[in-house]
Amino acid sequence: MDHRRVTVMTPIFDLTHWPSPAKLNLFLYITGRNERGYHNLQTLFQFVEHGDKLDIQANDSGSVTLAPAIEGLAIEDNLIFRAAMALKAHTCCQLGAHIHLFKTLPMGGGIGGGSSNAATALVALNFLWGLNLSNTELQQIGIQLGADVPVFIKGVAAFAEGVGEKLTPVSPSEKTYLVLRPNVHISTAEIFSHKDLPRNTPQRAWEELNQTPYENDCEKIVRSLYPEVDKQLSWLLQYAPSRLTGTGSCVFSEFDDSAKALELQKNVNKDCQSFVTKGVNLSPLNVTLAKYQQAYT
Repeated sequence: MDHRRVTVMTPIFDLTHWPSPAKLNLFLYITGRNERGYHNLQTLFQFVEHGDKLDIQANDSGSVTLAPAIEGLAIEDNLIFRAAMALKAHTCCQLGAHIHLFKTLPMGGGIGGGSSNAATALVALNFLWGLNLSNTELQQIGIQLGADVPVFIKGVAAFAEGVGEKLTPVSPSEKTYLVLRPNVHISTAEIFSHKDLPRNTPQRAWEELNQTPYENDCEKIVRSLYPEVDKQLSWLLQYAPSRLTGTGSCVFSEFDDSAKALELQKNVNKDCQSFVTKGVNLSPLNVTLAKYQQAYT
């Protein structure tokens, strides 16, 4: 990636508040592998209103600080810190920032918590530092941090192909979701390397996929390896259309209104984290950025 010095517009040193929303893979199909051995996918990303939050205050210290510390994760390995440092390196920016993460999304859940955190850091710091990089440039930085980071930067519901980098904006129904996170941590690498994972689902056009009941090719493997996921998904399926999201441990049910979802949540196993949220085709991050842009122009 080219590193270049940019002309910094007037930076903003006020304390600012940014959402870092979760996402759901409403469907996920594995259609083969590319020449480098990576899996080719067809998947549908939709954002939800529920997520983490980042308080960010830019400064002229030149350093990026992050709180609170996450047990077992060095700051150099935190995707928020890595995103900030990648943005500084790409632009030769001499500014700094303090970032406070309010973490509510489970790690390893398949709902994009780390990728969303990285995207929020890139979008927010690009604005606060006055760097004025385009969305495309931010996505090029983001893809180095994780395959899902670009979709969070783009900020609109998308049909993704390739290894997830080919994004086509779409508008699926904005339903209400009950999301459960069984108390297990699932490695994406473990699922994608499993010998029995389907890898030959036929490629289909978006128009056909959107008219077909949504499925996840990873679900059968995850349910066979993790009985707790199988147990919770079996329970949800009694009440509403339900499936796995991504390759993590989170499962979700979809409803046309929040009342039924909230009623069912009352009966969720106490060992599971759960939340009810609304699916949205425009990311809360984009909405917040637009508000700040209007406020500071």
